[in-house]
Amino acid sequence: MFTSYFRITTLCLSLLSKSLIAQTTYFVSETGNDEYNGLTSSTAFATLQHAADIVSAGDSVLVLSGNYSGFDLRENGTQNSPIVFKAIENNVVIDQQNYVTSDGINIENTAWIIIDGFEVKNQPRAGIRAAVSDFVTIKNNYCHNNYCWGIFTGFTDDITIENNVCSYSQDEHGIYVSNSGDRPIVRNNLCFENNGCGIQLNADHSQGGDGIITNAVIESNILHDNCYGGGSAINLDGVQESEIYNNLLYNNYSTGIALFMIDGAEGSKNNKVYNNTIINPSDGRWNILIVDGSTGNTLYNNILINNHSFRGSIAVDAESFTGFTSDYNLLEDRLSSDGDNTVISLSTWQNLGYDLHSLIAGSKENIFADYLTEDFHLTINSQATNTGTSLVSDIVSVDLEDILRPQENDYDIGCYEFTGTTDVSDNINPNGFKLYQNYPNPFNPTTKIKYTIQDVGTSLMKFVQLKVYDILGNEVVTLVNEEIPAGNYEIEFNAENLPTGVYFYRLTAGKYSTTKKLMLIK
Repeated sequence: MFTSYFRITTLCLSLLSKSLIAQTTYFVSETGNDEYNGLTSSTAFATLQHAADIVSAGDSVLVLSGNYSGFDLRENGTQNSPIVFKAIENNVVIDQQNYVTSDGINIENTAWIIIDGFEVKNQPRAGIRAAVSDFVTIKNNYCHNNYCWGIFTGFTDDITIENNVCSYSQDEHGIYVSNSGDRPIVRNNLCFENNGCGIQLNADHSQGGDGIITNAVIESNILHDNCYGGGSAINLDGVQESEIYNNLLYNNYSTGIALFMIDGAEGSKNNKVYNNTIINPSDGRWNILIVDGSTGNTLYNNILINNHSFRGSIAVDAESFTGFTSDYNLLEDRLSSDGDNTVISLSTWQNLGYDLHSLIAGSKENIFADYLTEDFHLTINSQATNTGTSLVSDIVSVDLEDILRPQENDYDIGCYEFTGTTDVSDNINPNGFKLYQNYPNPFNPTTKIKYTIQDVGTSLMKFVQLKVYDILGNEVVTLVNEEIPAGNYEIEFNAENLPTGVYFYRLTAGKYSTTKKLMLIK
């Protein structure tokens, strides 16, 4: 009896001791030393690889400003104790590849990893690569001028890629999710000037796996000036049961969104393509192309404007019409029912049963706030305002800027919901103010932020603060910090001295505050 009790007690103490193992925070500094203990900023390691060699589940590696070689990570985190590598200062730059692969950061044969806030550039292959690794989060990174890809994943389930900037990939894509990885989330990224696609999802049946990517979410990305070498702004091969919504695509030199099969096991089927704004240049291709037996796809509430001389908004081939639904779009009077071989009018397209409530786009200057400066917010009298459908409401509850949909009785078409210059109702916002902005995408180094303070009868003056923060939560500048009367205001924010990256600005009036995101690219 005593022996059994002793064994049980010993086992319980052993399990308890494992659960109480301290999770360690390490620091890496350009002026550090790998012989130090790494436990403070003054005793930091010198290399990311040394930190990657010793971390375990629950550990964090905080990186100070400097230029570094990349790292190769093969250790597992857990759901409750991920391994985190985070840049905690501006200008944390990886400009040399890691010692194992041709990438800046390589995550392989592992799970539950977070990579946050690095600038990765000039790599021979990918800025950041995750392979055969599940539950990885790659966020707030700036990957540019890498040879193949900004961010690449292979055989990764449940990966999240968000708030990254991926630009100037010399050979291929900004973001590339490959090899049958299911449930990827790709949201709030900015991809531009990539030779290939802005975002590519390719199920790669020839490389093993089932050759299908399922349950992807591609949400609220801004993609422009990609596809010099072909492809599509959003290129989907063998992608099924997925959601593509609130994306802004403009000036991409090929197709906007393509659903197809080349190396997938099947076509891209049963996807929901909602509330995207796609503006193609005169040397682009179709706004949306659906071919190769990509059946069951649904298109609602999309702005599809094409400046090409004869290509138009939607092209579907004969093998992809089964289960196809399209309506409540704002589009060109040019469509194709044979996958780009011939062009037909909207009325002929409607005779086939599609886009019965859709509208032919009129003047772009009347649809958008400032088309010439690439401000694709809607005007108050835009054709896209209050002409969409609520059939998207199970997926689309906000717009690209997290504005609630709908603002009035009906959904707006496209990635932006029109908010106007008046306040929301007092029962939602008792302090009576509205924040909105006037800037291109991405915003210029000098941009104007507008806000309205409305008198709701409680006081003639309100104490208002408007502050800008960087991605780490550090205050960059205070633009307003005073009591002001009700009225409409506009203030200029000059970001010429700030580095490229993600910023937030917060307006506070009384007890109420709201925050919006800015993306600065130089």
